[in-house]
Amino acid sequence: MGPVTAVEVAPDARVTQVADLDCAQMTTREVNAVLRQLPAGSRVRILNVHGRHNLAVGLSHELDIEIDGHAGYFVGALSNGPSITVNGFVGWSLAENLMSGTVRVLGNASECCGATSHGGTIIVHGDASSRAGISLKGAELAIGGDVGHMSGFMAQAGRILVGGNAGHALGDSLYEAVIYVAGSIASLGSDARIEDLTEDDVAVVTSLVERAGYDHISPQDVTRVASAKQLYHFDALREQKY
Repeated sequence: MGPVTAVEVAPDARVTQVADLDCAQMTTREVNAVLRQLPAGSRVRILNVHGRHNLAVGLSHELDIEIDGHAGYFVGALSNGPSITVNGFVGWSLAENLMSGTVRVLGNASECCGATSHGGTIIVHGDASSRAGISLKGAELAIGGDVGHMSGFMAQAGRILVGGNAGHALGDSLYEAVIYVAGSIASLGSDARIEDLTEDDVAVVTSLVERAGYDHISPQDVTRVASAKQLYHFDALREQKY
């Protein structure tokens, strides 16, 4: 394991660590252990990633992390506070169960992007595969390109912005989350419906677009998808229909 050295002192006398962590020389456990030991405000680059899974997981303080290359499953998962940028693509469950912070991917994301995330902001500049935002619980998820089928499935709270097209069964079994789509929608899922866009919606989308750094989305031209609220009191025995 290479040394982690403090190289500058901030005006408030907090020591800021700047570290390069090399996956070619360190295990995933070692990388994550170093990240947890660094003081808040540290800046880190993770190198030679080559699709490594479970990087930057379980963090509980503010760190500025750059992952240099394509990463695997669960990047930034179970974390509270870090700012993570991935210079590449990622696998399943990006930022799963994120509590706060920002996770940004400059490429595409695989299935279940942002699953169960409670807070923070998740930004993907490319496409996301199926089930993006599944069971979202309060985070904001911005996808610059397309999303696959069943995106927003059982999303309970939070917002999802899709800059491209959405696949089939969008928003199936939505609760209080809202989905905004700039492109086309293949089909809506159960209990999802299209609603009129309000001034508050435009403000929300404008903020997300600015923070994501997108330049191809007009906040006034997105489609709002929300719950019809017919499944809130679902009775499986009513008229013997499911």
